[in-house]
Amino acid sequence: MTESNRRTAALLTVLLTGQAMASMDTSIAAVAAPAIRADLAGPPAVQQLVLAGYTLTFAVLVVVGARLGARHGCPRIFLLGLAGFTLASLACGLAPGPVALVLARVAQGAAGALMVPQVLSLIQSAVPAAARARAIGAYSMVLALGVAAGQVLGGLLVTLDLGGLTWRVAFLVNVPVGVVLQLAGRRVLAGLPADPPRRESLDLPGALLLAAAMLTVVLPLVLGGDLGWPGWVRAAAVATGAVGLRLFLGYEARRARRDAAPLLDVTVLRHPGVPAGLLACCVVMGCYAGFLFVLTLRLQDGLGFTALAAGLAFLPYASGFALCGLAVARLPERARAVLPVAGPPVLAAIVVALAGLAAAGWPWPAGSVLLVAGGAAHAAAFSPLVTRLTGVVPAGAAAALSAAVSTGTLLAAVLGVTLVGGLHLALSAAGQHGPALTLPPALLTAVLLLAGSVAARRATRPAPDTRPVPARPEVVGSWP
Repeated sequence: MTESNRRTAALLTVLLTGQAMASMDTSIAAVAAPAIRADLAGPPAVQQLVLAGYTLTFAVLVVVGARLGARHGCPRIFLLGLAGFTLASLACGLAPGPVALVLARVAQGAAGALMVPQVLSLIQSAVPAAARARAIGAYSMVLALGVAAGQVLGGLLVTLDLGGLTWRVAFLVNVPVGVVLQLAGRRVLAGLPADPPRRESLDLPGALLLAAAMLTVVLPLVLGGDLGWPGWVRAAAVATGAVGLRLFLGYEARRARRDAAPLLDVTVLRHPGVPAGLLACCVVMGCYAGFLFVLTLRLQDGLGFTALAAGLAFLPYASGFALCGLAVARLPERARAVLPVAGPPVLAAIVVALAGLAAAGWPWPAGSVLLVAGGAAHAAAFSPLVTRLTGVVPAGAAAALSAAVSTGTLLAAVLGVTLVGGLHLALSAAGQHGPALTLPPALLTAVLLLAGSVAARRATRPAPDTRPVPARPEVVGSWP
């Protein structure tokens, strides 16, 4: 291995481990929730905020984190976010009561919002072009499978009850990992070329507008049901938040035209294929989140699986994703362009097949084979598309692209759980028990995935060649 390859491997290890910590903590708290409720008293709303505070804060601040990375340097903000995440994890593990735990989870979300956007930005700007496709494949795998890995790790740690700490060890495990990562990161990131510091303002009005819009969208989706909000109130809140996001994009576009350093450089959406590619990525991630949520519910509530057993049942999916994600980087460009279009229909067929096969229980041999194929289809749909997006966007827009991917996939995951998971819960409440996914949620997932395939087709079209065609020189005496 050459020195350049060693530096790249060390950089990716630091970045992707940080990404994995942030992704897994989305689900670790959910797995540990029963133990937390048994140990810490508190009203139901506070207990729900233990789970939702992380997601809400991350969603509100992730674009600000990307902007701070572009302004002060991605390595510096990554390490700052990592330090904050490690300290917040320690505070979670030592929390004496539910309110303290909620505040620590909010701090975790804020630190994650600083750390996560820098990962894709640094991959695009610091990883050599020859290794970038493999790096983005590994990044996509961590991004997609972090939630499932958190279920497995959280279930294992809570089950083992190390030192009698029960749920606390699920958070405290981040502390030694974060300390080691901080030390390694300071050495690895110190060798990266530093961008010149920027003196632009942070765009506080844009940040406040975005925070209000994101909170209005995500809050009713994450907490509305538990707080007893009627369906029409939640729908109206989400619609209002969507209007707020549109106003934010318009404000940022006007700010960019005035050269006033917008919070989010919306010109990144003007590059060929970027809007459709982002939409396709979001659709796939949203369907995956809904699929994972429903499958986990069915295995635990319907079939009596423990949290650990339910997480382990999903390992074939993770294996398929990992194998395909690593293989995709070695394929020629023409093949990689086809995969994002072909992957979603294959995943749609697998989800419907699982719903049909699992009517009486969990079909271990057939289910595992289908999950391996589903993970491979997911990787085929997602990884090459992210690679393509980073290829058409210049390095100067890396922070904006990273913010768009992080925010879009997070919103998509919340919407996927709300739509697909909500349909499953509604059918269960109506007395329909049986298929692991039930057919209506599976069909809804399939329809959305087919729409994602259409978007991916638009994103992977070759950009039209607008260069002027040179006039053919006339040669005396030649045939016309």
